[in-house]
Amino acid sequence: MATAPRETLIILGAGGDLTSRLLLPGLASLLASSRGTRMALIGVDREPMTDAAWRKRVRSAFTAAPSEAGDSVASSSHYLQGDATSAEDLQRAIDAAEGRIVLYFAVPPAIAAAACAALASVTLPPGLVLALEKPFGTDLTSARSLNRLLQTLVPEEQVFRVDHFLGKSTVLGVLGLRFANRLFEPLMSAEHIERVEVVFEERLGLEGRAGYYDHAGALTDMIQSHLLLVLALVAMEVPSDLSSEVLRGDMVQLLRAVRPWKHDGTQSRRARYTAGDVDGRSLPSYLQEPGVDRTRATETLAEMAVAVDNWRWAGVPFILRSGKAIGSPRQEVIITLKPVPHLPNGFTGPTRDARIRIGLNPPVLDMDLAVNGGADPFKLEWETLSAEFEASELSAYGEVLAELLEGDPTLSVRGDVAEQCWRIVAPVLAAWRRDAVELDTYQAGSANPRGWSQPLA
Repeated sequence: MATAPRETLIILGAGGDLTSRLLLPGLASLLASSRGTRMALIGVDREPMTDAAWRKRVRSAFTAAPSEAGDSVASSSHYLQGDATSAEDLQRAIDAAEGRIVLYFAVPPAIAAAACAALASVTLPPGLVLALEKPFGTDLTSARSLNRLLQTLVPEEQVFRVDHFLGKSTVLGVLGLRFANRLFEPLMSAEHIERVEVVFEERLGLEGRAGYYDHAGALTDMIQSHLLLVLALVAMEVPSDLSSEVLRGDMVQLLRAVRPWKHDGTQSRRARYTAGDVDGRSLPSYLQEPGVDRTRATETLAEMAVAVDNWRWAGVPFILRSGKAIGSPRQEVIITLKPVPHLPNGFTGPTRDARIRIGLNPPVLDMDLAVNGGADPFKLEWETLSAEFEASELSAYGEVLAELLEGDPTLSVRGDVAEQCWRIVAPVLAAWRRDAVELDTYQAGSANPRGWSQPLA
């Protein structure tokens, strides 16, 4: 007699790009790892598909990380044709599952919100986990409304607002550097830090995602939903422990102190890529990408400066930047230190300030030290100490699914955290809507539009 699965993962939007490109390969990496678990998989979407066709799709996605557990899950997986916003179809999917159920909304935000509303008419099993992709809502008002709805369905600890950008290895890597090393924590304040930059750039262009991205743009897609959370980890106070409640509580306490550098949101920049070559590949202008609405002022590169109004960080600008089609992309946190109060007369100082660089991908640490030059011992030069961190055995979505199936909400974005992120970017979005900030252009494959060479703040 077959053993019943401990968990069932139900994917709403099983036929979509997110499922095939990220979710299923992430599940494969989990099943092939030491954290693999006995589970079942059900796909749900509106398009008709047989179980055999669905299993073929699952096996195809699993080829990157083959395993015996993956073969077992793929062979027993089922597909249900249904509408994610239909209470009847949702009930049918839940009734087909065994064990603890994770309901993953791999659908656009508006459909996810409608599906949650439909769940109010569904008999929900104990322990049901709801996993929602970013962006969580479309603004502060909609995020609050969705939070209130979710509170009527399941407890907060059973709601996972997914941020694959913050894998556990990334989170613990940043926290370990800050709080397990006596060298770093005393430096992390306005007394020593000139500015902090959180940067996520990529070579990829739109890649067929106009349906989502053209309504979001770089600010909402990355800064609002990802980079502000990295900022919280870099700037938060020392937590008493790493439990999910303490960690997420300290993150939201930090975010409550964050505001745009200028209250009107104009200390920001936005731009959109034009045609060019990126890493040997030709990209069309963003406006020529399939599905793009030329009347929308969607940005593909965004920067905003924020202040943290507390004792530790008063006066230090934090610069958040994200962009697509960048020729030499960076994914890192750069902490620029202030110059020493007095350099002894006779020394010739370095031409720039010292930096601590925390690489997010790949995970590395670089730290500048001023040392005497070989030819002229009075001339100081920067030498960089570097360390590489061991990468996680799981992909980013593998880590997300592991936490979902294990019921650990540490990587979930808590409801009040999501609301704070929308509050912080709201003045910038408003400034852009009234054209108070010019929409610049940059050639795909370049680093910046003209005039962006100087730091934003």
